[in-house]
Amino acid sequence: MMDNKKKKDIRSLSILELRDFFVKNRDQAFRGNQVYQWLWQKGIHNFERMTNLSKSTRELLKEHFVINHIAIDQQQKSKDGTIKNAVKLFDKLIVESVLIPTATRTTACVSSQVGCSLDCKFCATAKIKRMRNLNPDEIYDQVVAMDQQSRHYFGRPLSNIVFMGMGEPLMNYKNLIASIDKITQQEGLAMSPGRITVSTSGIPKIIMKMADDGVKFSLAISLHSARQLIREQLMPFAEKFPLKELASSIQYWYEKTSRPVTYEYVVWKDINDKEVDINALVDFCKHTPCKVNLIEYNPIGENEFSQADNDSISAYQSNLEANRIIVTVRRSRGKDIDAACGQLANVSVKVKILKSFMNSGNFTEL
Repeated sequence: MMDNKKKKDIRSLSILELRDFFVKNRDQAFRGNQVYQWLWQKGIHNFERMTNLSKSTRELLKEHFVINHIAIDQQQKSKDGTIKNAVKLFDKLIVESVLIPTATRTTACVSSQVGCSLDCKFCATAKIKRMRNLNPDEIYDQVVAMDQQSRHYFGRPLSNIVFMGMGEPLMNYKNLIASIDKITQQEGLAMSPGRITVSTSGIPKIIMKMADDGVKFSLAISLHSARQLIREQLMPFAEKFPLKELASSIQYWYEKTSRPVTYEYVVWKDINDKEVDINALVDFCKHTPCKVNLIEYNPIGENEFSQADNDSISAYQSNLEANRIIVTVRRSRGKDIDAACGQLANVSVKVKILKSFMNSGNFTEL
């Protein structure tokens, strides 16, 4: 029998490739559809559980393929009901995902990379260099796992997905789109793309590509400052993606999709809490229809950043509302377990990720 390390991950095959495999092995093409349904609609990770296949067919699959999949390595539950998962990948690396419940819905916060390609100074994940992109099945598996948790703990299916976990989703664009296809197609989980939000730090060319590709999900931008120099201090990569280019790409997105963007915006003391900062955001928001989420800052164990006072938040809110810009002040969930926005891959998990990486032998990924 072939060594498992040499076998192909069956979830890397399309439905047509699965059908071809069975035809080449003197079986009926529709077997490929049956296997595809087990893999992507039912989320099965074991060939033996594919009960409408004969034993000989299951043995054939085991002879040629493996099903690489995630496992929940550790789970923490916050006082507010938020659940944080340490997710072990097939190569022993670790990412985190978060299930956020409210009275009416449950939202899965999904990771797209191990570490992050970008360098936002206020984010714990950015302290870990990107080790690799997640595969489509690894993104999909996070959603399946949190749907199961939602049903178990809260008695209802998962209602929303946000790509706001570890990593910059648009720097893993191909796999991001492939995973969303699996999540939304009828042969997969059949979730509405309108319930999915992709959050990006702002990669103009890829925002425009998404618009051209006709994606149906919502878009959120981690903005944090509408002043170029301040934004570069917070997010050094922004030097390569000036606000002028970002604004043009957002306008292009709106013209193509007719869907407003959401700006995610943290207000920090003595950084972006002045009147000039507020006026710059108001002006930036006038480019295209949008809404603004003013987000609470979640400390990551460093003293460089601190939350602005309530007066500063109120000043932002009143000025945005005076200009008829929709604004919401959001309070963090899961702070007591480091599951809030910007806290994923905090100290204990950083150590775990790095140990896993050292043990995996994937040094060429650095």
